[in-house]
Amino acid sequence: MKNTKPPLWELREISKAFPGVQALDKVSVSIFAGEILALVGENGSGKSTLAKCLAGVHQPESGELIHQGEPVEFAHPFEARERGVATIYQEFSLVPTLSVAENIFLGRYVVKSKLTGIDWEMMRQQTSEILNTLSIQFDPDEVVRDLSVAEQQLIEITKAMSVDSTLLIMDEPTAALGLAETRQLHELILRLADQGQAILYISHRLDEIFQIADRITVLKDGRCIDTQPASSLEMMEVVRMMIGFDIGQHYPKEINVTSETCLEVDHISTETGVNDVSFDIKVGEVFGLGGMVGAGRTEIANALFGLDRLTEGSIKLYGEPIQLSNPADAIHAGIGLVPENRKEDGLFFNFNGSLNITLSRLSSILKWGFLNLTQEHQTGKYYFEKLNITSSGLERSAQFLSGGNQQKVVIARWLFSQAKLLIFDEPTQGVDIGAKIEVYRVINDLTSQGYSVILISSDYLELLAMSDRIAIVRDGKILQISPAKELTEYELLSIASGAEGNGNG
Repeated sequence: MKNTKPPLWELREISKAFPGVQALDKVSVSIFAGEILALVGENGSGKSTLAKCLAGVHQPESGELIHQGEPVEFAHPFEARERGVATIYQEFSLVPTLSVAENIFLGRYVVKSKLTGIDWEMMRQQTSEILNTLSIQFDPDEVVRDLSVAEQQLIEITKAMSVDSTLLIMDEPTAALGLAETRQLHELILRLADQGQAILYISHRLDEIFQIADRITVLKDGRCIDTQPASSLEMMEVVRMMIGFDIGQHYPKEINVTSETCLEVDHISTETGVNDVSFDIKVGEVFGLGGMVGAGRTEIANALFGLDRLTEGSIKLYGEPIQLSNPADAIHAGIGLVPENRKEDGLFFNFNGSLNITLSRLSSILKWGFLNLTQEHQTGKYYFEKLNITSSGLERSAQFLSGGNQQKVVIARWLFSQAKLLIFDEPTQGVDIGAKIEVYRVINDLTSQGYSVILISSDYLELLAMSDRIAIVRDGKILQISPAKELTEYELLSIASGAEGNGNG
C-alpha cells in the first residue's frame, strides 16, 4: 500500500522507561488514514507501551506525537480520545456487575435532563444499533459477568467502536475469540479501514496479521527493527526480526503416541452442557478438542478436572475408575488443568513463582511439619530452568511476569504435582511467538516422557499441527474424532460450525 497523503499520526523517536527497564528507545512510527498497521514483537518488546503513549496512558520522556502535522501532548486518556483515539486493551475494562448497555456507555451516559436523569431507553436503543452494525447479537440488558470471555471481548470491542474515532488501537483483540468470531472481527476491521479509519493492530497471531495488515512494524527490546508492507514480507522473516534468530518450524510437532490407554471417558454428561461424551486418550498422545467458542470444550475439561460433577457416565484413568467430586480429587488422581483464564483461575498473583509451583504438592516439601523454604526455592529454580522461565519470577510476584512466563509457571505447577494427564485450555492465548514455541516444545517433551495432553485451542492451525487426533465438539457433544493429519482447517470449521449439515435432504 503506497501512501501519497501525509500521515494521520506520527510518533517520532518516542522513549519511555520504567524502573529497571527501557521500554521504548527512540521508536518512530507513522500511521495513515485508511490503513491497518500491525505492531508485532515478543512480550516485553514495547508494543503495549507504545500504544499506551499514543492513547495518553503513558507520557513519553522524549520524542514527539504528531497529529495531522501538529505536535500534541496527552496528560490523560480523555485528551487522546478527544483527538479521535479509541483503544481496546488486552486487559478487559468492563464492570462485571453492569449490563452490556451500561458498560458501552460507561462515563458518558445519555441524559434526558437534569430532572429526569439518564435516558435508559435511548442507551438500550443505541446499544442495539451499534451491536447490529457490528453483526453482534446481545441483549443490551444482559449482565456482563454472565457472558463468556469471548463474549466479553466482543463487548469491549463494541465499547471502543461506539466512540467516534479516527484511530482505533487494538491490543490483542482476538486473543479470546474463536475462528468464526475472529473472521467476523477482521471483516469489520477491513470495512472500517475502507471507510478511512486508521487501525493500529497488535497481535501475536502472525497468520491473522498477514491476512489483514497493510504494513507491519516489528519491535524488539523497545526498538523499532523495521516497518515494511505486509505483501513484501514472509512470516519467517517477521519471526526472525522478532526473536533475533531463525526457528526451524513454527509448529515443532513430535509423534509420541503409544498403544497404552491413559484416559477412558464413557458417555459422560454434566448439568453445564456436556452431553453423552465418550473418547479415549493414549499415553503420549495430544488429543485436541476443536470447536467454536461456547461449543462445550471447556465444559468437558471442567468435568475431567472435577469442577463440574457428572450426572451420567464414568471416567477411567489407566484402567482404574475414578470419582471426581472436586479438583482435589482430580489432582490426587494425576490430572492437571492449565485454565483458559490464567490470571483469574491459574495463578496467585501475590505469590512468587516458587510458591505458585509448589502449592500443588506442599506435602513433598515439608520437614517436621514445616515448609522447607530452601527446598521450595530449589524446586522453583529447577522448573524455571527446565521451562526457560525468566529468573526474576523466582523472587517477584507472578503479576510482574509476561503472559508467556505466567503460562509456563502454571505448567510447572502440574509437572511438580506429578500429574500424568494435562489439560491445556487455550495455552498460547495472548503470548508471543517465542513463548508459543516454548509451549509447543514443552508439550513435545511431556508426551515423550509418557504424559498425555488434552489441547483446547481456538487457533485451528495450532490445533491441527500439534494434535495427534482431534475431537470436534458442538453443543456439548463430540461429533467426530479424526487423526489431525486427515483434517483441514476448512473441514474443521465446517463441522464445528454446522455448515456441513446445512444442505437439504
